[in-house]
Amino acid sequence: MSNKHYKYDPETLSYKEVRKGLSYYAKRGLFHMLLALVASVALFFVYVYVFDSPEEKKLKREQHELLTQYEQMSRRLAQIEDVLEDIHQRDENIYRVIYEADSIPTSVRKAGFGGVNRYDDLEGMSNSKMVIATAKKLDVVAKQLYVQSKSFDEIIDLVNKQSEMIMCIPAIMPINNKDLTRTASGWGWRIHPVYKIKKFHEGMDFSAPTGTEIYATGDGVVKEVTTSYSGYGKHVKIDHGFGYETIYGHMSKFNVCVGQKVKRGDVIGYVGSTGLSTGPHVHYEVVKKGQKVNPQLYYFQEGLDADDYERMIEISTNSNRTFD
Repeated sequence: MSNKHYKYDPETLSYKEVRKGLSYYAKRGLFHMLLALVASVALFFVYVYVFDSPEEKKLKREQHELLTQYEQMSRRLAQIEDVLEDIHQRDENIYRVIYEADSIPTSVRKAGFGGVNRYDDLEGMSNSKMVIATAKKLDVVAKQLYVQSKSFDEIIDLVNKQSEMIMCIPAIMPINNKDLTRTASGWGWRIHPVYKIKKFHEGMDFSAPTGTEIYATGDGVVKEVTTSYSGYGKHVKIDHGFGYETIYGHMSKFNVCVGQKVKRGDVIGYVGSTGLSTGPHVHYEVVKKGQKVNPQLYYFQEGLDADDYERMIEISTNSNRTFD
């Protein structure tokens, strides 16, 4: 086939041979080069955006592994939180009950972190929400573990002081009452023997002859030795520590002074009928953490069997045997 090209000339009504110069071939060459360049760029971008490079494949594989590890960490953190919650419940409902320690408020155990955003450096990543959520869980667990550790430190300190605490807690009756014949009025509503009105009796009365010895019911320090012509009359208050105090009213005379250390069973005074009283007896109160409680719950060392204990309660509920 001939490579010659012809062009029709309308003036001469004939075809003339077209002569191709250097510029023609230069233009065609440039056109093909541009076409090849455009095709190459297009193929490059197709390869880049459609096919992963070996490095990208490696990074994606590592990202997938990290996501899997984060998910495993999150599940383990949830398990740790469950275990920690169980420890909290044991601490509150067993250890602190046994050793009579104050409860740790939930607001302290579960307190969050205030102030500035602690997780700014974790934002802006493709999986920021999951990473930040995991970091927050770790912080909460770490704080709860710290609170629990301090709680156990307190419990251990109480355990070490257990023998001292046992000796300090009121645990006997304030007078010799083995046969319970001296049990009079107990805890609860009574008709006051003087005012003749219904009044709550915040202690327990033991009737006995004037001069009968009155005992400290637990180890402690004498806090008050008071003489009054009304109310409890001559009375003594002992601070036993560990949140306990006891009060002994209507004494005829004292056998201790303020600041004196006493042991359980020491004679601190003698039965009388001073103050607002209708007969010789000792009015006895137990105070726990500022609240008066039923003394009947604190006769651990009296050796009372179940029948004796029931009989004591029955006698003390007799509203006709009141002295103050």
